Amino acid sequence: MVKSVDIIEHKEITRYTFSGHESFQCRHLWLKKGYDFIKSGKSFSSEDAVVELGVGKNMVSSIRFWMKAFDIIDNNDQVTRLAENLLANEGWDPYLEDEATLWLLHYHLVKKGLASSYSLIFNELRREKIEFTKQNYLLFVKRKAESFKMTPFNEKTLGEDFGVVTKMYIRSDAQSKDKEDTFSGLLTELDLIKSYGKRGEEYYVIENSDRNELPEEVLLYSILDHGQFDSSVSLSTIEQEDNNAGSVFAINRTGLVSKIESICGKNKNITYTDHAGVKELQFKKKLDPFRVLDHYYAK
Repeated sequence: MVKSVDIIEHKEITRYTFSGHESFQCRHLWLKKGYDFIKSGKSFSSEDAVVELGVGKNMVSSIRFWMKAFDIIDNNDQVTRLAENLLANEGWDPYLEDEATLWLLHYHLVKKGLASSYSLIFNELRREKIEFTKQNYLLFVKRKAESFKMTPFNEKTLGEDFGVVTKMYIRSDAQSKDKEDTFSGLLTELDLIKSYGKRGEEYYVIENSDRNELPEEVLLYSILDHGQFDSSVSLSTIEQEDNNAGSVFAINRTGLVSKIESICGKNKNITYTDHAGVKELQFKKKLDPFRVLDHYYAK
């Protein structure tokens, strides 16, 4: 069962969830396995789900949770447009072999916000601290709870959830020696979160960089998918606001501008302007973000 707490922020109720994954990080083949399972007409609540998926009962619940967290299925366990395009046998990348797919899934994990720690860490905590510890994170969430008069959360649950976050992005020493390890987290290849020991405590770092390895089509997709604009969006919005590229991908301004300029050079419907210090990405017509990815994966 997913344990969650509600907060009231800007007069809207936001649900924070720190469990539901049964302490399992998402594994590499789980999303495809779950997609095929749903498309075959099966249900996660059926008695034979354990046999059909070939995993334990807790892992069945975990697979379902991660499929929702990555926006592969909706709240009614129906596959999404993203899932159909990505994971169908003739889809973009059903077995997640292209690193672009991992960036795409990371974006949806943070933006969806069902697994709250990812949104909190990438959108908020890293703005406060370039490096942080598990304890820093626990105190950060506790401070938000007090600020918004949240129902007290279970610190043990939150700590276990943070452990799943680190497993999702960081290989253990044993896993680093075995690149084919099937138990490593889905997003370890992105190398987004780095860890090191300091004064006997583990520190975690999410540094802004040029992100040369991030395909510009995935960047453009994230801008279009976020889509809270009419015909233009400011560079500062893309760079700084929640669930936008700068926050989600930890990309610095140099890398962001370089990719935007490259995008504009290849698409006559998009221009990057700088008038009186106001930098904007302008669209002559709104593009379908999925068509952008169609073009990338067709290559």
